[in-house]
Amino acid sequence: MNAELQTGVDYTRLHYRGRISQIGIYLGKLIRMFVYQSDWKVLPMAALIAGLVTFAVGANLYKTQEGTLQGSFALVCVCIWNGFFNSIQVICRERPIIKREHRAGMHITSYIAAHMIYQMILCILQTSIMLAVCMLMKLKLPYEGLVTPWFLTDLFITLFLITYSADMLSLAISALVRNTTTAMTVMPFVLIFQLLFSGGLVVLTGTALKLTDFTIAKWGLKGLCTLGNYNARPMVALWNTIFKFRDLELLGYKPIGMIMDEIQNRDMLDEVLLASGQYNQNAAYVYTAENLTGCWIRLIGIGALFAVISVVLLEFVDRDRR
Repeated sequence: MNAELQTGVDYTRLHYRGRISQIGIYLGKLIRMFVYQSDWKVLPMAALIAGLVTFAVGANLYKTQEGTLQGSFALVCVCIWNGFFNSIQVICRERPIIKREHRAGMHITSYIAAHMIYQMILCILQTSIMLAVCMLMKLKLPYEGLVTPWFLTDLFITLFLITYSADMLSLAISALVRNTTTAMTVMPFVLIFQLLFSGGLVVLTGTALKLTDFTIAKWGLKGLCTLGNYNARPMVALWNTIFKFRDLELLGYKPIGMIMDEIQNRDMLDEVLLASGQYNQNAAYVYTAENLTGCWIRLIGIGALFAVISVVLLEFVDRDRR
């Protein structure tokens, strides 16, 4: 009876219910935990982080190549952070309860399916909050989408899939470790691996570059940069670097300054910045629907893989002597 009160699950009902019915039972339990155990706190946290990121990097997002890359990377960080915190403790914090309920007739597939549905709802809410914050911060977004007719819809799908796949990775970690302390210790290392091997801001070669294919961050960043039409944006870094040498004198003249002044006087600066962007294009970010949907498919595959891993890990929970 004490265990029943603690978990809100009737063991006798589990014995005589099929997998589908058990999904409903555990989904109800998770919703009650969301309301009564303050699991809802992840939602205002998502709003706060989205606001900080939009304030910091939103000014140049989808305006320049540098701004698009940095802003997209920041959004990927927010999504992965949200996904990790959603589920990093949800299984390991009740591991002894899972053992008892499994012996009482709980199906692991039903238990994980309930978590998948619940986490999907949570990720949808977080993504909606992120986009709402971006709109409130007056972030200027393109209108036309790449896969759907609307950019906002494509952006929502991309951000959701990044968050949800990170959530499923975190769920698998929670199914593997023995307690919440270990889970919170492992999480920063997994997060650093994801961000370091995103293939975006850090230049990687050889084996390190191949490792990027196994990260959520790579496909998330690639999807966002593709959607943001990175290759068509102007590049400002080259102009800003050359500008530092405008006062350099050669034989009594300032040739760099003279050229730069001439470009500005003839209103050719936009053309020069666009030309700079053409020389800095990235083939991985080609603006096609196939490229974006390819990223979506990989993110879905990663999420599904870690969901299956979670089931496999918990199927052996009865043998756990830790």
